[in-house]
Amino acid sequence: MKWLILILGVGSNALASVLIKVAITPPFKFPSIKEPMEALLNWPLWLGLVFYGAAFLLYAAALEKLPLNVAHPILTSGTVASVALVSIFYFNESFSWVTALGILLVLSGVLLISTQVT
Repeated sequence: MKWLILILGVGSNALASVLIKVAITPPFKFPSIKEPMEALLNWPLWLGLVFYGAAFLLYAAALEKLPLNVAHPILTSGTVASVALVSIFYFNESFSWVTALGILLVLSGVLLISTQVT
């Protein structure tokens, strides 16, 4: 159950990041004081904030059952890897072999760290 909570936290955090990117991509735009209604009607922005809140709560719940030095690297590296993959397919952003290698090395390190916890 502790791993499921952490994985849901990773997914929620990654989804929040993607939604914030959507919120500032046309037809949406970055909220400004000059146009307050634009900010209120920017549903990806608000949904992204909700998912960041959910990610925070899931992370806190995971910390009840997992050590910080395991939970935090998994949350951050899982989010980085997820967002990198989504950015390729959804936003058509570039993804070089160097980026892929970097993500693999980070995930390998996190895997080694997390093997100490049963």
